[in-house]
Amino acid sequence: MWADDAALDAAGRRLDEWESSLAARAERAKTLSATMRDLTGSARNADRTVEVTVDSSGLLIDLRLDEPIRQQPAAHTARQILDTTRAARADLLRQVTDAATQSLGDDASAQAIIDSYRSRLIHDQGSSDARR
Repeated sequence: MWADDAALDAAGRRLDEWESSLAARAERAKTLSATMRDLTGSARNADRTVEVTVDSSGLLIDLRLDEPIRQQPAAHTARQILDTTRAARADLLRQVTDAATQSLGDDASAQAIIDSYRSRLIHDQGSSDARR
């Protein structure tokens, strides 16, 4: 099948390189998955009365309200919480983008991960967790 040993050796080297490349890529993907699982996004509103933290899925895991918040209408506080939650999700997306780009480089896999997170985190700027 092979014309000479040199061609057979070259084919073997190409297969070895391909296998090594796949193994390295799988290891980078595994590391990226672990890194992203631990990411959180955080934000504070402009007057620093609302602080929000979201987990790697974009779900609210911490909400801190400063005492001066009691002096404003509840509807205003609710808007601040929603706006700050969106900002925390944007922070998470920035971190996901950085992690994917650093781990996988500028390729289709990294972009697919970023796009997936973007669609989940920034899917509808008008929706709230209560309506989901």
